[in-house]
Amino acid sequence: MAREPIAHGGDLDAARRLFPAAPEPWVDLSTGINPVPYPCPALDASAFRRLPSGADLAALTAVAASAYGVSDPRCIAAAPGTQILIETLPRLRAPGRVAVLGPTYAEHAAAWTRGGHAVTAVTDLAETDGADVVVVVNPNNPDGRIVSVPVLIALADRLGARAGLLVVDEAFADLEPMDCLGPHLRPGVVVLRSFGKTYGLAGIRLGFAATDPALAARIAAALGPWAVSGPALAIGRAALGDAAWRMDAAAARETDAARLDRMIVRAGGERIGGTCLFRTATFPDAPGLYHRLGEAGIYVRRFADAPTRLRFGLPADKTEWCRLSRILK
Repeated sequence: MAREPIAHGGDLDAARRLFPAAPEPWVDLSTGINPVPYPCPALDASAFRRLPSGADLAALTAVAASAYGVSDPRCIAAAPGTQILIETLPRLRAPGRVAVLGPTYAEHAAAWTRGGHAVTAVTDLAETDGADVVVVVNPNNPDGRIVSVPVLIALADRLGARAGLLVVDEAFADLEPMDCLGPHLRPGVVVLRSFGKTYGLAGIRLGFAATDPALAARIAAALGPWAVSGPALAIGRAALGDAAWRMDAAAARETDAARLDRMIVRAGGERIGGTCLFRTATFPDAPGLYHRLGEAGIYVRRFADAPTRLRFGLPADKTEWCRLSRILK
């Protein structure tokens, strides 16, 4: 039997079908993508005309290693987005038992299931005994839960002692005041990092796996040659090397998130979690608010398994903030 497709944010075609009379342009708050993108550098025309070189890829992985606190660039595998890495990892292991700490991003469990693995959703890491692979999204989407690095290291060591694997998806970690696992890599650990969310350039399709050099090489081989486009290599190298922009973005988005918190409370909501790129809240009439927002051309994320919850990304500019404020009043 065919599985139902997983609902994702950013699908404005679906929003228009649901709310055909909504005004344009839509305010898309259904994703956790930075609404203020990194200013892309001017690209040499050759980036579009020639195949990417090994030197281009090496330059990117070197700057990515530095940005993520990884000591050896050989530990970095670059990919056209983290989603393809989520799909690739299950194919590199024999079928086994996988525990996914949830509720969380549904593509992890789906990918391991498609790979022939027996997948169990758990709500506590104490429930992962016996699993060959454990998947943790950190900070979690959609509630922002953070598992500390010491806890993750202890889990990684237990898994590594029996050739297990810990997958830690740090897609939303870049702009958060938290410790990350990149500086603490060891065999049996894979850390996934998203480029597009942090830098507001999801269309570039760029992501990274940080792991031991042998597994990084296997991942790169599975992706095949020229997996990352020339323009993505050039933009990624510039953005990942710009630590000052990243620090400024983190401060600005945290200010925006606090503003969103105040608007949520004013609308009768209760924030239950999030990151500086999105907030998740409960509302007494979440379905009604979802439809009022949709009719006003504002698309937020709802959850079939948690109907009282809505997730809000950040508006991009004054006009979008004002449109949201009018409804949340």
